[in-house]
Amino acid sequence: MRVGLSRALLGLSVICGIAFLVTLVAGPAWLAARLLAACFLGLALGASTGQGVLRQLAFTIWIATGVAVGMAFHESFIRFPPWFFGMEDVKLTILFVPILQIIMFAMGTTLSVADFTRVFKMPGGVLIGLACQYTIMPLIGFSLAKGFGFPPEIAAGVVLVGVSPSGLASNVMAFIAKANVAMSVTMTAFATLLAPLLTPLLMRTLAGEMITIDVPAMMWSMTKIVLLPVFAGLVFHHLLFYRFKWLDRVMPMVSMVGIFVMTVLTVALGHDKLLQIGLLLILACFIHCTAGFSLGYFVCKLLRMETLTCRTIALEVGLQNSGMASGLAASLGKVATLGLAPIVFGPVMNITAATLSNWWRSHPPR
Repeated sequence: MRVGLSRALLGLSVICGIAFLVTLVAGPAWLAARLLAACFLGLALGASTGQGVLRQLAFTIWIATGVAVGMAFHESFIRFPPWFFGMEDVKLTILFVPILQIIMFAMGTTLSVADFTRVFKMPGGVLIGLACQYTIMPLIGFSLAKGFGFPPEIAAGVVLVGVSPSGLASNVMAFIAKANVAMSVTMTAFATLLAPLLTPLLMRTLAGEMITIDVPAMMWSMTKIVLLPVFAGLVFHHLLFYRFKWLDRVMPMVSMVGIFVMTVLTVALGHDKLLQIGLLLILACFIHCTAGFSLGYFVCKLLRMETLTCRTIALEVGLQNSGMASGLAASLGKVATLGLAPIVFGPVMNITAATLSNWWRSHPPR
């Protein structure tokens, strides 16, 4: 039944894809955009109900679908609809921070005290990984922002991606790659806790000429958006999670839905800018994440670490919490410019990481 549904949805995706190509040549642009969104939606639903590699890529496909939906229906995602409790004059950007807080709370429920105490069992790998995370990616982001000559606020968004911590995607990819998942989770936990301190300081240092950075305000904003929800999720995990075992399956879905909604809203708000510099931004994001994977891996190799640890740290370095970066951009009131790079980075990094992880899975270390 499930396999049949998946095939039907994938077939519908193919039909919409063909219709998109035909319309792209001889039809109105708005219809082509909607057909492309329908194609991605069918593909995402088919991947979610399917099996094998396609199911492993479901998260990535959903993010790409969010980009397609945001581009196709951008007029509908600027403000609340008129029928929504008379809030037609209120911009949907007010949803960003609550959604991100829910995502970070869901992340906190997946953590335990053991994820933090594990650092004593593998201190070298975790500390080297964190050092790579907060040096390699910020410096690459700054170099790309300068090298591509983006407008100041969009360039600052590229830097923001680089100075953000890793996210849950790195844990998923470590699992797919058969790397050290425990180390990945521990590094993600510590990188997230360090973010309210290091991210504002690095942004001030590297992007201070691009936009105005109020470090104390940014620290407090990240504490509310990241730190407090994660701690609340951690407390919930230890006090109540055992009573609600079904949440173990629901929370990852909550995170995915939240990231999907944030992707749609950010793309809708930055629609015009994306049309102008979208391809350059995609290229910059691809260089950013692949350089992170490569340098993270080879730095660990130079330090004579085992291959499995090198792969884990490489994924942790190259995969950033783009959702958190988008939420931070929204809290600064610059989601349509500062938030563009994080949203483009999301699908690019996930597609690249999924390809790398599946290759590593099929080529285990000797």
